Amino acid sequence: MIQNGIEKILSNNPIIPVATIRNKEELETILDKILKANIHCIEVTLRTEFAYQALEIIKAKNLPNFDLGVGTISRADQIAKVQEIGVDFIVSPGLTPKLAQHLKQAGIAFIPGVSTVSDIMKGLEEDFRFFKFFPANLFGGIQAIKTYGQLFPNISFCPTGGISEETHQEYLNEPNILSVGGSWMLK
Repeated sequence: MIQNGIEKILSNNPIIPVATIRNKEELETILDKILKANIHCIEVTLRTEFAYQALEIIKAKNLPNFDLGVGTISRADQIAKVQEIGVDFIVSPGLTPKLAQHLKQAGIAFIPGVSTVSDIMKGLEEDFRFFKFFPANLFGGIQAIKTYGQLFPNISFCPTGGISEETHQEYLNEPNILSVGGSWMLK
């Protein structure tokens, strides 16, 4: 199985804030909230024009024991750009054979997204063991995670999508879940 450092990041960060950041003021507010909550990581999604700048600003802050991640990676050119920035981990919403090769070559911890049994099997063919389960709320939530745990006892998940303050602990109680991602703590 591929050992790319993602297990350590997920294990050290049971809650991963997933942030879509539009400007510097929003970035400062979000960082302030998560640091006050004693959370030491963030996944910045590439859903806004400001996203790369947000990653650069966070990286320049040199926050101690802080893992900077980037989400919504779907193309090789995005991987190259975040390599230059120096992010600590990459999250993709899905996986293709071409994307898998670029992720493996990047030298950055990563977790590919899956939703179905077929997605998981494709990831296993690439020797991956850790997966983002996305969007968890639309693809069966806790029940799907339990079923996937029976089918694939040697893989672990970080579910995102519809996870809330009320449900995140229920997810974390599952043995095949290392961490959960969401935005509830940013509101």
